[in-house]
Amino acid sequence: MAMEIVMNSPDIRATLDRLIRERGENYGAISKLLGRNPAYIQQFVKRGSPRKLDEADRKLLARYFGVDEALLGAPDAARVPQSPRGLARLAGDLVAVPRLALGASAGSGALEQDESAAGALAFDTRWLRNLGGRPDMLSLIRVDGESMAPTLNDGDDIMVDRSDGVERLRDGIYVLRMDDVLMVKRVALAPGRGRFSVRSDNPLYPTWEDIDPALVAIVGRVIWTGRRVG
Repeated sequence: MAMEIVMNSPDIRATLDRLIRERGENYGAISKLLGRNPAYIQQFVKRGSPRKLDEADRKLLARYFGVDEALLGAPDAARVPQSPRGLARLAGDLVAVPRLALGASAGSGALEQDESAAGALAFDTRWLRNLGGRPDMLSLIRVDGESMAPTLNDGDDIMVDRSDGVERLRDGIYVLRMDDVLMVKRVALAPGRGRFSVRSDNPLYPTWEDIDPALVAIVGRVIWTGRRVG
C-alpha cells in the first residue's frame, strides 16, 4: 500500500528559509517574485502566517528553486517534477517555461485558480534571450477577460519576465497585483514624480491614474503572447 508523506509546516518553513539563504535571496525579493507584499514570506517563515503556502505560490517557488514541490508542502498527487534551479533543459537548446496554474485578470479583476493550466512549454534559448528575457525567470500565465483587447484577448498565454520588475519599471504591459488581485495591465509612467497610471487598452474598462507605487506589487513585464487561431 502506497503511503503519502507530507512535511509539517515547521519543516516547510525551515526548508524555504534555507533555500532563500542558499540562493543569496531575501524575504522581500521572494515575496515580490510571488507578487505579494514585501513582508509576506518573512511572516510565513518567522510567524507561521499563513499556515501553509497558497498552491500557486508553492508551484512557483518549487520551480524557482528547482526543488521537489513536496518539500514545500505539496501532497504526492499535486507534485510536479522539477529540474535544477527551476530550469529544464531539453533536446537541442530548449528551455521549458512553466505555465502556471492561474490567470491574470484583464477584466473584472478576479484571481482564478485553474488546476488544468499547470504544465510547461518549450522554447529555444536564443529566441528567449532575443526577446530580452531571462530564461530562468520566465513564466506563462493565461489572460482572463477582455479589458486589454485588442492587444491581449481572453484566453491568450502571456510570457512574464519576473526579473524585469519594479527596479526597471517603464512604459509597457505588466502583470501586477493591486488589492490582492492579480491582473495584466498597461503601465504608463508619470513624468518626474515616481508615480504611474494603470490602464486598460479596451476603452470600455477602467483606468487608474496617478497611482502610488507602494500600492502596487509588480510581478514582471509581459514580453510575448500566444493565442489560438480559429
